[in-house]
Amino acid sequence: MNNLVTLFPRFSKKIALFAIIACGLLLSMSAKAKLTTAQQIASKMTVGWNLGNTLEAIGGEDAWGAGHTSQQLIDSVKAAGFNTVRLPVSWFIHSDTATSVIDAKWIARVKEVVDYCIKNDMYVILNMHWDKGWLENRVNKANQDIVNKRQHLYWTQIANYFKDYDEHLLFAGANEPNAHDSIQMSVLLTYHQTFIDAVRATRGNNSSRTLIVQGPSTDIDATNTLMNAMPKDKIADRLMAEIHYYTPFQFCLMEKDADWGKRFFYWGKGNHSTTDIEHNSTWGEEGDVEKNFGKMKAQFVDKGIPVILGEFGAGKRKLSSPSDQVLNNASVESYYSYVVKTAISKGLIPICWDVPGWLFNRNTGVILDRGIVNAIMHGSKDASVSSVH
Repeated sequence: MNNLVTLFPRFSKKIALFAIIACGLLLSMSAKAKLTTAQQIASKMTVGWNLGNTLEAIGGEDAWGAGHTSQQLIDSVKAAGFNTVRLPVSWFIHSDTATSVIDAKWIARVKEVVDYCIKNDMYVILNMHWDKGWLENRVNKANQDIVNKRQHLYWTQIANYFKDYDEHLLFAGANEPNAHDSIQMSVLLTYHQTFIDAVRATRGNNSSRTLIVQGPSTDIDATNTLMNAMPKDKIADRLMAEIHYYTPFQFCLMEKDADWGKRFFYWGKGNHSTTDIEHNSTWGEEGDVEKNFGKMKAQFVDKGIPVILGEFGAGKRKLSSPSDQVLNNASVESYYSYVVKTAISKGLIPICWDVPGWLFNRNTGVILDRGIVNAIMHGSKDASVSSVH
């Protein structure tokens, strides 16, 4: 009994010492786990590229002609000058739709592609894409509960699987959520909040990982009008906003002439045709790029919230006389250069859209359209030079 009394104080001191050491280690681990801010990450992201029509393809990775993504492809993207890759991913079609448990082989494959990028010291945006519209087309009160339940289950699994990655990995909670009024916007904010809360609950590096939330339909005007507040976060300065840009529609996406208007083949100062006047752009040119990106600068960037221009692009068309192929090519390249330059100058991070057969050969990594890739890099360089002056 006396021995126990004598030993106890010494034992207590050892416990206290151990507790102090343990606390110190925990604090140290906590400090290491605290990732850099969204603003710091944004300052290092230059221009980005989308692995489009691939991991989000309905039917599997190669269902839309992409083939099996390789390290060689990502190496080529990095060598071309891109330091950011956006990975559109489907999860719903690769899960048990009743339990929302993601297929283990699928998430392991996504990790392989993420690692291809991380190996090159690139920033990676891992998103929740269209995926048969389970979220994107159900931004409404009727589906709010089931969408939020799935959103929570999917992001809990994804975040846990990737929780040890550093700040080079960013999560994006949706793609182009179809919200067009204040009621739908209020529903969309619950989807964003569920996404953020689910990721943060997994702790570790996810406690401070930068997360990206999408404006309604990722449309600039709709976002400027409807997205008057960001969702709440437990940690400051770890959120980004995302919009997309395919303006003017007639130049970027319109596939054939319509009764209400013609396609635009020619865009930008000095690129209008004198022989094919009906296909000259009549709106959406340089002034509109400045105005639109300026809205996002005022709404988010100036308030410390970086903006991801998650998709933009326009394809060169195959034209015949009297249309002017050379002018069309020049117009498309001018578009890429100007969009990139203006985005960067206003604090937006431009990430071009790409699909198989467009910018890169998906099997070899060879650049298929050197003109567009050069235009992107020239735009980035011009923005950097302008910022110095």
